[in-house]
Amino acid sequence: MFLRTTVLAAVTAAFLTSGAPAVPAAPAADDGWQRAGDDIRSGISGLALSGRAGGATHALVVRDNKKPGQNRVAELTYRPGKSALIEPLAWSGGAEPIDLEAIEAVPGASGEYVALASRGLVYHLKVTGSGVQVLDTSPLPAIADGDDYESFTLAARDGKTVAVWADRGAGKERPSVVRAAAFGFNEYGEADFGPVTTARFRAAYPKGAVRHASDLSVTASGRLLVGSASDAGDDGPFDSAVSDAGTVSVGRTGKVRLDIAKSPEVLRKFKGHKIEAVECVPGTRTVLLGTDDENAGAVVTSVNKLG
Repeated sequence: MFLRTTVLAAVTAAFLTSGAPAVPAAPAADDGWQRAGDDIRSGISGLALSGRAGGATHALVVRDNKKPGQNRVAELTYRPGKSALIEPLAWSGGAEPIDLEAIEAVPGASGEYVALASRGLVYHLKVTGSGVQVLDTSPLPAIADGDDYESFTLAARDGKTVAVWADRGAGKERPSVVRAAAFGFNEYGEADFGPVTTARFRAAYPKGAVRHASDLSVTASGRLLVGSASDAGDDGPFDSAVSDAGTVSVGRTGKVRLDIAKSPEVLRKFKGHKIEAVECVPGTRTVLLGTDDENAGAVVTSVNKLG
């Protein structure tokens, strides 16, 4: 069902600080995943495509680092079957964020992105040369007690830009709360959300200490893909899956609609890794996946016909 393409990247301590040079790839992993980080500071907690040219794909990745001076955003460049580079980007325009968990390109705005921290703070970013600049910060709407966010995506649906985000949930007792709304920026550059639609998602796989929504993305046809992951601690073991959770659409009144399947279909299972980045590649049926495997670092791959 899937066609794997090769995504090669390597990480050393040199690129964990701002301004370090790009780092060439390490050898491919035996299981088809490709090495993208070697330690707990180099995990991938989210990624957003930034461009494709000359056979190369470029993406921004965010890391959930929390201490001053640790890298928050980096650029991944890869070519199928060849080596790739990860280059850290400097953070400017505001205090370094704590625990970035998702990033998404702003449709129609070249070089602009929205990044999300786990407690619900939204960062409007602009790439400027070798860094990213904070244009504005604002909170998500409808934040509830105990919410811990790992997922955010923007999609063009029925002539509108739609934001979809989710609390990660926890085990049997707490499913993920998925929210969606029309999205834009107001005259001050602040994130502007329309009326919020809410649904709940419970992953069929994995089991145990599961984060029901570790990331999400919307396909060109409006299908909602959700990554889920189990996390037993910084040394694992980890287990993940990507599921077809339902659809995202916009009704006649302009309100965003979420239709979450009663029995979401598990599209593929991934043993031994904690997927925290799911990104549909526009114009293709390819989905890019990245992991935050804590002390084991990170790996990246892409699969075809996932959505």
